[in-house]
Amino acid sequence: MDRKSITILLVAFLLIVSWFKLVEFLYPPPPPRPMVKMTNTVATATNPGGVSGTNLPTPALPAAPTAPTQWVAPTAQEKLLVLETAEVRYTFTSHGGGLKFAELKRFPKIVGNRKVTEPDRVVTLNTKAPVAAMTILGGELVQGDGLFTLAKAGQGMRAEKLLPNGLRVVKEFTPGTNYLLHVSVWLENTKGEAIPLPAQEWVFGTATPINPLDKGPLMKLSWYDGEKSDSIGDAWFENATLGCFPGTRRTEHKVEGKIVWAAAQNQFFTMTAVPKQAAAQLLTRHVALPPHDRADVPEGDTPVAKPFGFQSAFVYPGQTLFPGPTNAVHREFTFFVGPKEYQTLARQAKQMGNNLDLIMDYGGFFGFFAKGLLVSMNGLHSFGLNYAWCIIAITVIIKLLFWPLTAISTRSMKRMSELAPQMKLIQEKYKEDPAKVQQKTMEFYRENKVNPMAGCLPMLVQFPVFIGFYTMLQSCIELRGQEFLWAHDLSQEDTVAYLFGFPLNPLPIVMAVTMFYQARLAPPSPGMDPMQQKIMKYMPMMFVFILYRFSAALTLYWTVQNVLTILQTKLTKLQDEKKAALGKSTPAKIEAEKPKKR
Repeated sequence: MDRKSITILLVAFLLIVSWFKLVEFLYPPPPPRPMVKMTNTVATATNPGGVSGTNLPTPALPAAPTAPTQWVAPTAQEKLLVLETAEVRYTFTSHGGGLKFAELKRFPKIVGNRKVTEPDRVVTLNTKAPVAAMTILGGELVQGDGLFTLAKAGQGMRAEKLLPNGLRVVKEFTPGTNYLLHVSVWLENTKGEAIPLPAQEWVFGTATPINPLDKGPLMKLSWYDGEKSDSIGDAWFENATLGCFPGTRRTEHKVEGKIVWAAAQNQFFTMTAVPKQAAAQLLTRHVALPPHDRADVPEGDTPVAKPFGFQSAFVYPGQTLFPGPTNAVHREFTFFVGPKEYQTLARQAKQMGNNLDLIMDYGGFFGFFAKGLLVSMNGLHSFGLNYAWCIIAITVIIKLLFWPLTAISTRSMKRMSELAPQMKLIQEKYKEDPAKVQQKTMEFYRENKVNPMAGCLPMLVQFPVFIGFYTMLQSCIELRGQEFLWAHDLSQEDTVAYLFGFPLNPLPIVMAVTMFYQARLAPPSPGMDPMQQKIMKYMPMMFVFILYRFSAALTLYWTVQNVLTILQTKLTKLQDEKKAALGKSTPAKIEAEKPKKR
């Protein structure tokens, strides 16, 4: 390797190491929104899920432009009530009379080789959110002092409050199977005169990080309007120019019209609400969260300093509530509080008829491939294969399916490389007439039976598969905690150590090596100038830069793909050389075997 190559590699590596710190230094993130801290004492014996039992910080929502957004923190002690199913442990709070957080009992908070102080801690949703899920914000006329009475009601829980103006608010939560939670809410006028109800925000949940190491790049709010799904994440609130340079930060997002369901989700888990009565609006706010609990942080790791979340609510218009139970406002919701497992979501979508599986973002052209790859991977896993070997097996199958196309491409590129001198002569002869160059070049291709597009065809055909793989691996919870070689979690980076705070990930480096070797085997395209050849030569460094912080599963797929392509290129060249050698020796052999004339 020459000095220039070494210099380029060194500069690229330093860029990778310093890029994120450099951007953070030049464009520091804005300070989080101020939060009102409260001191509350929990009245229950236990407080599972990694949330402290005493001196529990419950931040208040900051004031916002519209009337219903202010959350008035109760001054009385917070009481908790816990309900359990086989999959979820729900913890309800008297502050707001809603779901404080939900623990998914099958899923540990930290996976891989990292260790935490209490390894039995599991994933929680709505973790340390400013307000509980199903809190109704609408000023004193609706929430009063925000303190509810909690009581068991059959298999569920009942939260109730009677306001001084005669408004009774009753909420019933009934856990179901397969991560479902059914909610019914009544607003009843118990006095003789009508009560004016202002517009209300019914907070159904807050998208929160999976654990203290989750920076939230895949945390978002998704919704479905009956025809298509959409989502927003931190990038929308940052409002960055070209995705890099900070712009005027947005604080809230509104969706008007029909909302079939809305999901506050992170990379692998979701808190999805399906309202039975249509809301007028879906409102989402970017909110700051309290610091992570030290007991949740793995030894030797540093938690995210400024965690944030997306608090989302259904907005219902103001109205006049007349006396009597027959005039009560009754609203119902079905919640899915669990993992983003495609099969589970697909079953629920079929039963409820609401396309709940679109939470996975497997819609559109590339989603078809993502769905097919996930089903194939789970099918192979059902035969006892480790998920890493499932990825390798799928990569091999894909390579075998595209083998003929790749072989044609390799031969076409080799043939065009051989014809490069003649093509260069054509370009020099008609350099004053570009149209003539084009015409003569195409004639030259036809005479020599060469298709210039044959070299690009395999890449074009395989591109949807790669994007499908990328889409599938973004939210594939099946890979969470799956090990392979030194990688302890295929859904995350394969970090083995840190150098000055920068993670060292071997798989992207191995991938780059295979890409370099693959580029050396491929003959240069005819007519390509030296600068373009150098760009193609160092193209792998760009992919290392792009994929360095991606999941180990994606780089594993690409590395295996490169190794198989290298193997196929060598086999194709070997076969062509044998055919060429056989073609040259045949005439001599025939001549030697002819009987001599006397």
